Amino acid sequence: MKKNIFKQRLQARELLCGTHLQLPVPEHADIIALAGFDYIWIDTEHSPIDDRTLLHCVELVKMHGTATMVRVPVNDYNRTKKVLEIWPDAIVFPMINTKEQAETAVRSTLYPPYGNRGFGPMRAVSYGNEDVNEYIEKGVFELARLVQVETSEAVANLDEILTVPYIDGFIIGPCDLAASVGELGKIEQPKTQALIRKAAECITAAGKSFGVSIGDASPEFLDFYLGLGANLISSGVDYGYLLNGAKEMQKRLSSAMRK
Repeated sequence: MKKNIFKQRLQARELLCGTHLQLPVPEHADIIALAGFDYIWIDTEHSPIDDRTLLHCVELVKMHGTATMVRVPVNDYNRTKKVLEIWPDAIVFPMINTKEQAETAVRSTLYPPYGNRGFGPMRAVSYGNEDVNEYIEKGVFELARLVQVETSEAVANLDEILTVPYIDGFIIGPCDLAASVGELGKIEQPKTQALIRKAAECITAAGKSFGVSIGDASPEFLDFYLGLGANLISSGVDYGYLLNGAKEMQKRLSSAMRK
C-alpha cells in the first residue's frame, strides 16, 4: 500500500500551498493540476460537483502527481463513505464545533473497531487489484483528515477537539467565524481577529498543522496567517482564474482596438 506523501508532509508541518475547484468541469482540474500546487481542494460543500465529476477530478489531479483534498458538504456518514471510495488524499469536514462532532467525523473514515465505516472499497484498492486486507490494516490510515474551525463555539471547544485522534490538520474559516459573532464580511474586526488568533495559538501549541481557505491571497493576508504559524494556505478558485483571464483579455483587446 502506497504511503500518502501529502499526509506525511502535513504531519511534519511543511509549508503547503493549494487552490480550489468549485466548477463541475474535470478539464479545469486537469489544467490547474499543471500549475504546481502542493494540493488541490475540491469543494463539494458550496458547489454543484457530483460524485461522478468528483471521481474524474480526483483521477486527473492525482495523475499529475498533485494531492487531492475533498471537502464534504456536511459531517454525514453516508456522504463521507462515497467520497472515501473515490480515494482522495485528504478529506475536510466543515463546521466541526464540538469534540463529539469531531469523533463522529473520524469514525466515519475508519473501519471497526476504530470506527463505523461500511466496507466496500473501490478505487481505494484499485477495484480489487490491490490487497484488500492490507488496505483494511494499513491503507485506511493513510487518509489525511482535516476539520474546519468556523464558529466561536468551535474555538471555545478547540482544546477538547484537539484531543480526538487521527485528525491531521485544522482549517480556520475566517468568514464563517466572523458570521458567528455578527461580523460577516468584516474579518478584520476585533472579535473575529481574536477568535482567529486564539484558534491558531491552540492548534500550534498542540503541534498540529493548520491553515486557512480564502479567495484572495494578498501579501498582507499571507503575512498575517504565516505569522500566526499557518502552514497550509488555500487560495484562488477555478472560476476566478477564468473570469480574471477573460477580463484581462477583453481589456487588452479593447484598449488596442480603440487607439
